[in-house]
Amino acid sequence: MMDLGLSAGPAEADLIKDGSEATFMQDVVEASQTVPIVVDFWAPWCGPCKTLGPQLEAAVTAAKGAVKMVKINVDEAQAIAGQLRIQSIPTVYAFWQGQPVDGFQGAVPQSEINEFIDRVIKAAGGEAPADNLNDAVEAAEEMLAEGAAVDAAQTFAAILGEDANHAGAYGGLVRAHIAMDDLDQAEAILNGAPAEISDSTELEAAHAQLQLARQAADAGPVAELRAAVEAEPDNHQARLDLAQALYANGDAEAAVDELLTIFGKDREWNEGAAKEQLFTIFDALKPTDPIVLNGRRRLSSMIFA
Repeated sequence: MMDLGLSAGPAEADLIKDGSEATFMQDVVEASQTVPIVVDFWAPWCGPCKTLGPQLEAAVTAAKGAVKMVKINVDEAQAIAGQLRIQSIPTVYAFWQGQPVDGFQGAVPQSEINEFIDRVIKAAGGEAPADNLNDAVEAAEEMLAEGAAVDAAQTFAAILGEDANHAGAYGGLVRAHIAMDDLDQAEAILNGAPAEISDSTELEAAHAQLQLARQAADAGPVAELRAAVEAEPDNHQARLDLAQALYANGDAEAAVDELLTIFGKDREWNEGAAKEQLFTIFDALKPTDPIVLNGRRRLSSMIFA
C-alpha cells in the first residue's frame, strides 16, 4: 500500500494545480501522455469535497512526481463535467495517455485513496514509493506552517487512521486545533492520547503550545505592560505578564529575554515561575531553534555562575 508521505521531490506547485475548461486539454489530456493525471471534480458547496481534496493532495504529493493532480470546479466547467457524465461530486478520474483509466465517486477512506493512486501509477508502468508516514507528517506540517490548519488537521487525522500511535501526527493534530483557536478540542485530543505516546516529545511540545495559547487569550497589551515594567523594573509579575504578551504577539526571543531578566534578579520568585515559563517556551519551540539554544545557554550560565 502506498504511504501518505512526502520527501524531497518535485515542488507541490508542479504536482497539483487548478484547471479549467480552457486548460483541460493541456493540463490533463496532453500532460497525461507522459505522466498519469488525477482529476478531482469538486465544487465549493460540496461538503465531502472539502474532506477528500486534502487527502487526495497528500497522496498525490506522496507519490513524488509519479502522478500529478488537476482540480476542476464543476460549477465553472459544466461542459467538461457533462462530457465525462459526472452525475455527483466529488468524482475523481485518472487519465493516462489521454484516456480515463480509473476513478471513483464520493469521499472514501485514506487507505482507498492510497490504493487508487497505487493502481494509477502501476497502470502507467511506474512504481509507488515505499511507505513512510513520517513524510506524510512533514507534508501536513507544511500545510500548518502555510496557514492551512483545517487541511493539516485532516491529513494528521488520516495518518492516525493508519497508525493511531504516531506521536508526530498526534501532536500535529493538537497543534492544528490550536491554530484554529479551538483550544478546548485541542485539550480534549491531548487528554485522549494513547498511553504509549503520552510522554513523547511531540505531545510535550503540543502541551506546551496549548499552555501558551491559553495564556495568550488572557495576555494584556504589550505597550501598557512594557510601560509598567519601565516604571517598576523590579515588579516581576508585570515583567512576567509582559513576557507572556510578547510571546502571544509572536516575539518569543523578547519573551525569553524578559524571563531571563526575572531569573537573574530573583530565581526563586513565585516558586521559580520565570524558569518554569522559560521551559514551557523551550518545549513549545523546536529543540534546534536558535531562540531555544541561546536561551538554554544563557540560563545555564546563570545557574552555574
